Amino acid sequence: MVACAKRKGVTLFAKWHSREAPAVDRARQWLQERTVTAVRVHWHEDVRIWHPGQEWIWQAGGFGVFDPGVNALSILTRILPGSLVLTAATLSFPRHRDAPIEAQLTLTHDHCASVEVSLNFRHVGHQRWDIEVETTDGAILLQEGGAKLEMLGAATPVPESTEYPRLYQRFAALIQDRQSEVDLTPLHLVADAFLCGRRTEVEPFSF
Repeated sequence: MVACAKRKGVTLFAKWHSREAPAVDRARQWLQERTVTAVRVHWHEDVRIWHPGQEWIWQAGGFGVFDPGVNALSILTRILPGSLVLTAATLSFPRHRDAPIEAQLTLTHDHCASVEVSLNFRHVGHQRWDIEVETTDGAILLQEGGAKLEMLGAATPVPESTEYPRLYQRFAALIQDRQSEVDLTPLHLVADAFLCGRRTEVEPFSF
């Protein structure tokens, strides 16, 4: 698709909407000059709330818990300076389903910092989309999918959420300049998890 867009002189825009959450740019800016020592991600939500009755999500290629989980990975690959490499994964598949309902990932950041990612699609109660990053200068916490930010234990003001307007503005600018923007890094990490992850079977799931 990238090669085709280039040949045709048209714009190809493959963007991750969660990167446009209001706290993401502020967190990215703060982390650029710091040394990351550890990262913990909890992306726990209830599939019955967000995908009620949608059987496609459990089919092969339907992503399962990685449908929301890739949003966490898209934020991580945006805010962290350097590179992320998957080193281990455990994927929990409900019996008779072809996509995972839970995943535990271990990654390294620039081959030194530990990154632990917990994805859960059967979480009941308060929905949780948190990313905590520890550095040699203290920690920051992104909450509610990047809508809120704590820095060094204190709430930090961020702009109002404008994820999709920002996407459309960027798309319009790319079209005007006849440029493309495609970042497949989060999807590569998902592919690595499916390729290298250890599969476990858990109890059946039904809506």
